[in-house]
Amino acid sequence: MKKIIFTTAASLLMALSAGAQLAYNYLRAADDYYKKNDYNSAATYYEKYLVAKGKSQRQESYKPYVATSASAGQKLKPAVSNEQEATYKLAESYRLLHDYEKAAPYYATVMESSAEAYPLAAYYYAVSLRALGKYEQAGQVFRAFLRNHAAKDEYAAATAREIANLDFITKELSKKDLDLYKISKAPTGLNATGASYAPLWLSPSTLVFTSTRPANAGDDHGFINRLYTADYEAGNAANIRLLALEQPAGVHQGSGSVSADGQALYFTRWNMEHGKKIASIWMSRKSGDSWGAPVMLPEMVNVPGANAQQPFATPDGKYLLFASDRAGGNGGFDLWAASLDGSGLPATVTNLGEVINTAGNEQAPFYHATTGTLVFSADGRTGMGGYDFFSSRGTVGNWQTPVNMGAPVNSVKDDIYFGSRSNNRNLLDDVLLGSDRDASCCLELFFLHKDRAPRQLRGTVVSCEGGAPVAGATVVVKDPATNSVVATVTTAADGSYAYSIPEYTALQVDANAAGYTNATGKVNAPDDLDAEALVTPAICMHPIVTPPAPVTLTDVYYDFDQATLKPESFASLDKLVDMLNEHPAMEIELGAHTDSKGSERHNKKLSEARAKSVVDYLISKGIDKQRLSWKGYGASMPVAPNTLPDGSDNPEGRALNRRTTFSILKQ
Repeated sequence: MKKIIFTTAASLLMALSAGAQLAYNYLRAADDYYKKNDYNSAATYYEKYLVAKGKSQRQESYKPYVATSASAGQKLKPAVSNEQEATYKLAESYRLLHDYEKAAPYYATVMESSAEAYPLAAYYYAVSLRALGKYEQAGQVFRAFLRNHAAKDEYAAATAREIANLDFITKELSKKDLDLYKISKAPTGLNATGASYAPLWLSPSTLVFTSTRPANAGDDHGFINRLYTADYEAGNAANIRLLALEQPAGVHQGSGSVSADGQALYFTRWNMEHGKKIASIWMSRKSGDSWGAPVMLPEMVNVPGANAQQPFATPDGKYLLFASDRAGGNGGFDLWAASLDGSGLPATVTNLGEVINTAGNEQAPFYHATTGTLVFSADGRTGMGGYDFFSSRGTVGNWQTPVNMGAPVNSVKDDIYFGSRSNNRNLLDDVLLGSDRDASCCLELFFLHKDRAPRQLRGTVVSCEGGAPVAGATVVVKDPATNSVVATVTTAADGSYAYSIPEYTALQVDANAAGYTNATGKVNAPDDLDAEALVTPAICMHPIVTPPAPVTLTDVYYDFDQATLKPESFASLDKLVDMLNEHPAMEIELGAHTDSKGSERHNKKLSEARAKSVVDYLISKGIDKQRLSWKGYGASMPVAPNTLPDGSDNPEGRALNRRTTFSILKQ
């Protein structure tokens, strides 16, 4: 019996020893892969180790409101068990592979068991939650981390930025124009095993892109990046094959750009040395249907000891934009511009400046010539999280402040490598972009289109006298180049009107309204052709003024057939003087009329003289002559018949026609 017990115990000890040795071998292999930055293999063996130790993957159970006491600024390196360290490195491996779904529960495990030993686990756990779309929980964890993190270091700054990112995400996901966007994963042929990214069009129907797919059946490619080409049209890809370019085994190639004349291909080549990426930019010239032997660009671009990558040749052939971590930048990878000589080689290199570059990383430049827009990816600005696409209008040496391109162009994961085939004002008309938004590990290609909303124009029609709005005016908008009518609208009660056009252009605006003279205005295209709305200059319409009827002065008499005023006229004229004194801005016209006796010439001359006599009297009473004018009408404006129907004289009518009047010209 004792022998049986002893044998069983020995067998058990041998099994335990073998299991421990197996777990140790898994852990040693995992640590070796981790040191080499081979996180895919490291994750596989850390998983095997934990399984061998009887620790399978667990569900998240971390409570974000439970504060931790350690600070990442302490950079603690406690003596912990291999199991704790393996769990943390497994979480890190999955995060660095962008597999946040698998990373999150392991970070949660570390935070429950070893929070003080691994204080950064809380930060990266929150990053993982944000990437998984768990924004509220991510915010709770970020804020808890910031409360317990004493150091004012890069993690504190990154956490503050992540909290701002969460606010930005909430705003972007609720904006009103999301229905204008269409985004979908590119065809299956483009997105195969591994990563697919960095789109480049060699021609309208020929696409080049970078992929880590197997080059052929059975290829143990080890995730080598290569340049592929495909026939691409209307969102469909066919005949996918390796680009006809020298692509040595074991060396990565990717992120290409073609010169303006199509005769030079610039691309990135890199390899891994001791777990570190060494990247440089190469150029190959067109040779028939293929590309000639690549040549590395000179040290002006490829500075020894630094990385240069992601070239983009501007459509005007003047510059090669690229990303580099060379000295003299703002931190991390900056965007740079190399001016190109006639042969396509760099002549000078300049940094794109602090407007574009930050202490974080700026990468993968693209320039859209039609709109004059630089698009690039960055991880150091407020955004959706990870790398986001930003846009900046301008030219080399003169850039506007970059703007986050928002959702759904950007996701909460990494969005990097942007390519637009648009040749119109709509930058987002026909886009392929790289993103890992729908993948657990790798960048994939996505098709993006946004309907360009019509440009909105608003204006007003007002009175030239005081600026009061003119309601009910008809506004006709014309294109003067074709004399075609663009829009016909009616002003509202406040004089406003609005209309829309596909794109801004010079326009003519005609307005008409009852009681006003017709008016015309011009609308010029704004400096910012992508502004969604434009307020045009007000159109001023002059009121049509109907002068008041002349007023007949009573008891104004002249000597017979003369212009001399009789004294009995003064009382009536003095009343007119009083009125003019009470209204110092008033201007009037004095008119004199005769009956039909006498010649037309005589009557005209007599009436003018009589009107002038009245003006002279008013001036003598102190009325400014600038306020007075006169006119003789003769017998041209009778107010009663001079003769009766039977042709006999009408004395009463003639008496009425012999009169002196005044008309108010200005109140």
